[in-house]
Amino acid sequence: MTATLRQQWLHGFLDVCLLCLLAEDRDYGLGLTQRLVDAGFDEIPGGTLYPSLLRLEKQGLVQTDWVKSTTGPRRKYYELTPAGRVAVAERIASWREFRGSIDSVTERAVIAP
Repeated sequence: MTATLRQQWLHGFLDVCLLCLLAEDRDYGLGLTQRLVDAGFDEIPGGTLYPSLLRLEKQGLVQTDWVKSTTGPRRKYYELTPAGRVAVAERIASWREFRGSIDSVTERAVIAP
């Protein structure tokens, strides 16, 4: 898959991925980026990550807290709000339904050799 195609798809699904990661544990931007890379995504640029986190915060799904770091400047940690926890469950269910629709179409596709 080309990097451009992966990036386009990521823009559509980054919010749900971030919500799912934050459902596991609160984290700061670089930590979230690393967890996404560990999950198999390409490096997420800050110009993609932080607008998504800000959008989630404005929607009331994420709240932030500044925490002192022992290795540098303070870090802005993100964590789910109660509404964010509800949204995670709803978005996972929506994703599974959507994925099922995509699978039903792509599994029937005939690809020429």
